[in-house]
Amino acid sequence: MVKVERSFPAPGSLAEEAKKVNGRYDRQDVVERLRADFHNKCYICGLKELQDPNVEHLLPHKNGKYPERKFDWENLFWACGHCNGVKNKGKYDEGIIDCCRQDPEQYLYFQVRDNDVVVAVSDSDNDMQNRTAMLIHETFSLKNTGMRTYTSDERLRLLLKEMNLLYRQLEKLHRRPDSKIIMRTVQSLLRRESAFAEFKRCYVREHADEYPQLQKYAAVDT
Repeated sequence: MVKVERSFPAPGSLAEEAKKVNGRYDRQDVVERLRADFHNKCYICGLKELQDPNVEHLLPHKNGKYPERKFDWENLFWACGHCNGVKNKGKYDEGIIDCCRQDPEQYLYFQVRDNDVVVAVSDSDNDMQNRTAMLIHETFSLKNTGMRTYTSDERLRLLLKEMNLLYRQLEKLHRRPDSKIIMRTVQSLLRRESAFAEFKRCYVREHADEYPQLQKYAAVDT
């Protein structure tokens, strides 16, 4: 989960659809804007180039019980079907970090240890941080059905692949610190728009002594 800049004003269809008995919040203008704003990445797990995108509600509307949430542009997010399904539990109803209002990297630490995802929080007493960390971990580890086991494992496989790509480029940078091509490749991997950027950026920040020249590319908003 990384900071996302949401565009304004809201797509025009939302106000019109809100007037209807069975209005939709996923008209073409909404889908196109969310896809662009979120760089076609799931805001929860960080997977890029989604094949199963969902227009997801940060705070659930509960089948219209909370109509003000259903068509609220600032409550609509771009997620993969897997993460949308994992998040659809009562324990997440009170909300997770809004990555369009706050920089999640200020509060969460994203790590890969022994082929497992670890998400730590900066404040263990903060319920919002704890819920967000739990959700992200579950998207890579929840295996309560056969299909969910597959989709969780697939995300972990792709995350490990992306991390290994970063590790290889960092090794090259050690050997050839003056290479502009290698530096550009590393910069690209650290952009928020890249797949699983939060894990790669956190790794570079945690190894600041080894990569001082990269810290500005992995900096957290303050």
